[in-house]
Amino acid sequence: MTSNPLNPSNGDEEPKDPLAEMLKNLMGGQGMGNIDPAELAKAAGLPDDPNLLAQMFSQVQAMMSAPSEGPVNWQLAHENARRVAASGSDPSVTSQQSREVDEALRLAELWLDQVTGLPATGLIGRAWSRAEWVEETLGTWKRLTEPVANSIANALSAAMTEQMPEEMKSMMGGASSMIQNMGGAIFGMQLGQAIGALSAEVVSSTDIGVPLADLEMALLPANVAKFGEGLSLPENDIRLFLAVREAAHARLFVQVPWLRGHLLSAIEAYARGIHIDTSKIEELARDIDPSNPEGIQEALSQGVFMPQRTPAQEQALEKLETALALVEGWVDELTWGATEKLLPSAAALRETVRRRRATGGPAEHAFSSLVGLELRPRRLREAATLWASLKAERGIEGRDAVWQHPDLLPTAEDLDDPQGFSERRKLAEASDSEVDDALQKLLDGGFDEPADTGSAASDASASSAPEESAGSGQEPPAATEEDQSGDGGPEAGGSPKA
Repeated sequence: MTSNPLNPSNGDEEPKDPLAEMLKNLMGGQGMGNIDPAELAKAAGLPDDPNLLAQMFSQVQAMMSAPSEGPVNWQLAHENARRVAASGSDPSVTSQQSREVDEALRLAELWLDQVTGLPATGLIGRAWSRAEWVEETLGTWKRLTEPVANSIANALSAAMTEQMPEEMKSMMGGASSMIQNMGGAIFGMQLGQAIGALSAEVVSSTDIGVPLADLEMALLPANVAKFGEGLSLPENDIRLFLAVREAAHARLFVQVPWLRGHLLSAIEAYARGIHIDTSKIEELARDIDPSNPEGIQEALSQGVFMPQRTPAQEQALEKLETALALVEGWVDELTWGATEKLLPSAAALRETVRRRRATGGPAEHAFSSLVGLELRPRRLREAATLWASLKAERGIEGRDAVWQHPDLLPTAEDLDDPQGFSERRKLAEASDSEVDDALQKLLDGGFDEPADTGSAASDASASSAPEESAGSGQEPPAATEEDQSGDGGPEAGGSPKA
């Protein structure tokens, strides 16, 4: 048996493995001989330890040969995300760190009570390691990225199949599922790499503005410390400021129960409409130089898999970015109101967070290049101005009442002109009221007959009574005393006499 599982032989000089032949074809006929495994691992963001690499490739080989539940190998994505998260410094959370985070989040809740009418969540603050963040959020990442991930994995599989010679396709026969699994494995590893890298940047469960973990309120102590590097500010101030932001996010998503589903559905709707540029994937499979691992990484970082947006997708993206900006703007406004008089460093920290959220970190850019999703609130400042304007005009309760229903949320036009939001809303409500009145009149039959029909019929009936009596030769009955007292003419409040 050969000692090289990537180039097996059966006693002959030429390899007989169809998979090896296909890989050789994909790599420009160079095969695997010119590849330095350590350099290839480096380009893929994998560990360079030979034992870990051997274990990983063994798992990949098993996964590619096993049936998958869908186009993307999520098990491999999960394992690679955990591996990347643990590859750097990811110490376990200490009891002191857990206590500090819990105390900061408790105090944050008390401060927020003074600046919002939404009640506290009652959630227990938690301190997470990076690996724990991966575990708690991967399910939501799967939900958000699955539509585009499936498309890309299918495109990868199709591109690899297209590159195969016809004779090899016939040799593969019923093993086409292996090609499908290979595409899912490749993209699963890349997605896991991106999520694992994100775990080293986020400081909380809601740091990217999306509730990745349902009904959770957590900080990542290691990343909070990294965030504070170079700021020359007290560590306790930094932790407390970020705790207020996390508690504000949690309060909004818990007390406005429709918001989490609304936001995640908006992201899913955008992702489902993404169209994959398969020509870029085919170009990668055809032209990439395996002897240049840096070129592989550079190609991926430049968005080789970046989906091309249609005009409809641009509109969907605008709606998504508006929703993200409204959430971040509200959190920004509340955090400022809660901390401006209690934390001397609040202004500096607010500006730091604003710039960080607007630009995104390296891992966030890599993730957006991979799946085509940019979860950045580009209009955060305009949204914060709008919420501040609503507070000045309506008070705290009036400002927060906008979250009662998605139809009440401001639009991109409102972010352009925050001061005119209330006036535009009044005009819209007045128009809606007119429509409701007209609809009610229609339902009541008010448009079917003239308004005086009833009184005219009564007059006609009254005038015909004497004629009928005269025609029959009978006199009309004399009015009784009770009748006379009941209808005394206009002066007595009765009906006018004819």
